[in-house]
Amino acid sequence: MTRVRMSLFISLDGYASTTGSSPENPMGVDWERLTEAYSKTRTFRRLVFGDTSGAGTGGLDDYYAAENVKGIGSEIMGAAMFGLHSFPEDPDWKGWWGDEPPFGTPVYVLTHSVPRSPIPMAGGTTFHFRNVTVQDVLAEATEAAHGLDVRIGGGIRTAREFLRAGLVDQLHLMVAPIVLGRGTQLYDGLQGLELTHSVASQVAESGTIHVTFTRRDQPLFN
Repeated sequence: MTRVRMSLFISLDGYASTTGSSPENPMGVDWERLTEAYSKTRTFRRLVFGDTSGAGTGGLDDYYAAENVKGIGSEIMGAAMFGLHSFPEDPDWKGWWGDEPPFGTPVYVLTHSVPRSPIPMAGGTTFHFRNVTVQDVLAEATEAAHGLDVRIGGGIRTAREFLRAGLVDQLHLMVAPIVLGRGTQLYDGLQGLELTHSVASQVAESGTIHVTFTRRDQPLFN
């Protein structure tokens, strides 16, 4: 059965995005601090850099990084995560994920701008652009997943829209041991999430707290 899964980076004080984004630094000035533990894992190095040497950290951080990519049949993300706002006047701009994005599935990009044609990329990723509701894009992504799971990739505004609509079966949070004090809060308007989802947490060697909200009628992992 297809599930809707999401994995987000947040700070101890609940911020999941930061300030100071730019075309050169699309995720904001604190992004490296939020993702430091993940970016050191073997799984990240393999997916992003093609490093098959086994270099990188293991332990719980790498376990959750690897689980996050298992069983995914399609992806949904917002325009900012694709990078659509970075060079809005360039019709040939293909996002900031490089020539071979680390998805390998159909990716549906939610946008309010003029629709673009699909962009096929190396490695099996094809970006599709949709100006529809989260329910409609989820229906299309579910069909494209062919029984595998749909992952909601972010950014935070897209993630919060799916969460507030009650569409997420499993939410995994990588809580970095830092205090940001700025950005966009994840939890605003999500009171009671622990009533519809069971909650489990583990602390990794890096100090990252892995918190998983799983809808009560869903398994934790495949």
